[in-house]
Amino acid sequence: MTTPPTAAAGSPAMTSSVNSPLSPAGSASPAVSTIDSAPAQPTSTASDSTVIRTLTLPEDVAPVILLGARDEVLRAIEKGFTDVDIHVRGTAVTVSGPAARVDTVVVLLSELIDVARTGTPLTADAVERAVGLLETSTRPTEVLTDDILTSHGRTIRPKSLGQKAYTDAIEESTITFGIGPAGTGKTYLAMAKAVDALARKRVSRIILTRPAVEAGENLGFLPGSLTDKIDPYLRPLYDALHDMLEPEALPRLMAAGTIEVAPLAYMRGRTLNDAFVILDEAQNTSPEQMKMFLTRLGFGSRMVVTGDISQVDLPGGRESGLIVVRRILAGVEGISFCELGSADVVRHRLVGRIIEAYARHDAEVAAQDAAARPAGPPGRSGRNSQYRRGSSNRPARPYSERNPHDH
Repeated sequence: MTTPPTAAAGSPAMTSSVNSPLSPAGSASPAVSTIDSAPAQPTSTASDSTVIRTLTLPEDVAPVILLGARDEVLRAIEKGFTDVDIHVRGTAVTVSGPAARVDTVVVLLSELIDVARTGTPLTADAVERAVGLLETSTRPTEVLTDDILTSHGRTIRPKSLGQKAYTDAIEESTITFGIGPAGTGKTYLAMAKAVDALARKRVSRIILTRPAVEAGENLGFLPGSLTDKIDPYLRPLYDALHDMLEPEALPRLMAAGTIEVAPLAYMRGRTLNDAFVILDEAQNTSPEQMKMFLTRLGFGSRMVVTGDISQVDLPGGRESGLIVVRRILAGVEGISFCELGSADVVRHRLVGRIIEAYARHDAEVAAQDAAARPAGPPGRSGRNSQYRRGSSNRPARPYSERNPHDH
């Protein structure tokens, strides 16, 4: 181990094993052999004192794996901790800066080494997620190494605390609702859990469905066979299946009925036993459709319902069944609701920022509308209340704006 710079005369020197504050008391992290630390310039408060610590990397993890190609991982750590200096020489990593921040970097490095030992590739994005997990007092190793499914040489696993809670809920609950913006992995993780359950013979078939709201559910008027009619609307589900199954396995499983992909309208009247059922784009279901779908549940089955309540495409301004069911079934035993946010986005980093920007814009617009809206008589408050079902004061459209096919 490389000896760190000598501390000022009279300063106490300490040698100890690295213990992650998130690990059980007394358990030494296997990632780092020893730490030497000494205050460089003692100040009035311990939290502000500058310390220098040297970590020796274990022999079973190559420095290039931990630091990344062209030091990508190291640069990401430095970017997240601008007040800490990190120097690497051989297998020795020297960290200096405020004591509290140095402690966090030490724990982060030990956790990243544990993650690398499992074969999980380390990237700048993984570092950002690990830092976020540490801020919530969660060990990154527990989240980033929780394998769900391995296919095509690639392992599918949760990448955030919200995704980990979501996959745990699918494992424990009979019906799980995954609600969140685009790119949070709601459908993809549910599909991975379904394929894993089928491989482990926990279920005998997988049923994937979504409302074809873009066609107004009137698929019979579209040209082609049933497959030709519904394929464009179910393509995202097929894409996920292609990522998780061998190319020759998917047609065979679909031909045998082991995997079924169908529009929501085709679920009516069925009882789904011993199946893993996924309803995607559930924000585009009506309350009646949502009730119909949930009551298809049979013995030995699990259901996962995913949707984004900020992207409702129902015609006529109808209330989404996903919004209604959250109010009705909250607190019911065996049913879990998981909320995912911008921190759980696994697409390009800009997607998370876009979602946050739209959320701020929507909040500003809602505040402006609330401030500008005059106080109305009782029972008439609320945006677009004049268009609610049963309203007798709905304004008629001018004749020139009416659809000529209406008369």
